Amino acid sequence: MSDIRLEGVSKRYGAVAAADNVDLAVAQGEFVTILGPSGSGKTTLLSLIAGLNRPTSGRIFIGGRDVTDAPAQQRNIGLVFQSYALFPHMTVLENVLFPLGVRKINGAMARQQAIEALRLVRLEGLEARRPSQLSGGQQQRVALARAVVFKPDILLLDEPLGALDRKLREELQVELKQLQRTLGVTTLLVTHDQEEALSLSDRIMVLDKGRPQQVAAPAEAYLKPANRFVAEFLGIANFVGLEGGQTGVVRPERIRLAEAGTAGKPARVTEAVYLGQMVRYHLALENGGAGAPLVAALPFVGRALTPGEKVCVSWEAADIWPVA
Repeated sequence: MSDIRLEGVSKRYGAVAAADNVDLAVAQGEFVTILGPSGSGKTTLLSLIAGLNRPTSGRIFIGGRDVTDAPAQQRNIGLVFQSYALFPHMTVLENVLFPLGVRKINGAMARQQAIEALRLVRLEGLEARRPSQLSGGQQQRVALARAVVFKPDILLLDEPLGALDRKLREELQVELKQLQRTLGVTTLLVTHDQEEALSLSDRIMVLDKGRPQQVAAPAEAYLKPANRFVAEFLGIANFVGLEGGQTGVVRPERIRLAEAGTAGKPARVTEAVYLGQMVRYHLALENGGAGAPLVAALPFVGRALTPGEKVCVSWEAADIWPVA
């Protein structure tokens, strides 16, 4: 397995910078997610690392080797796309055998490696089926098996679960993390799904307009965002005024609600959204309270507050994180 290092990597299309002076170091065996909105440059970075595109400036290293100008086939990279990219005329086993054949690995050894890769993704017994006979989740498992069967130095995942329904996506997130941990392969995931990034990653790089906004562990990025963009992109953020004209962030689950007339800021429930185990409350501060409406997320304990009910809102000073 290998590490990945980007040094001042940029990719420009005329005046537009799809990637803008990006520095990133991914340790051997680490799982890092590039997270950002559509058009932020996530897939551009992945394609540069994969060798599908060349940077305008900067250098790319894999395992300490400068691969900036090396073609994709010389980088020993496993790639998985949202579209699966399976060969429809081939069986499951033939799809997984394909990258081994390209590398001149054939015969019994190749078959053994392919069967083992399919076992890792829980597809034993489906070797003879064609992609059209599989569910979306099964097709993505075949794509994963094909990407790891030749023991790549790094694994690159471009929105691999984006085409799946929510329940199946959550199941495959768990399986993907277990597979990555079992193999110990250095992994870079591209996604716009905040929950996916937070649940899978050792670290997250939040990207906006081609520029990294923060690189941090999931909990740190969520609770201590580097700026307002990160705070807003990683879930719901309440912005509150601080002394000296600064702005701070309080996450919804840190907001406390109490009966009207008790300690805290008077507020009124404007909306209650039932989410199963949690209820998300939208709140309007009363008595001329400054600032935007607040959002609180509390466990559902048998009865949800209803719009119009009056409450008192509070939070601990330690739950506020200043942002620019």
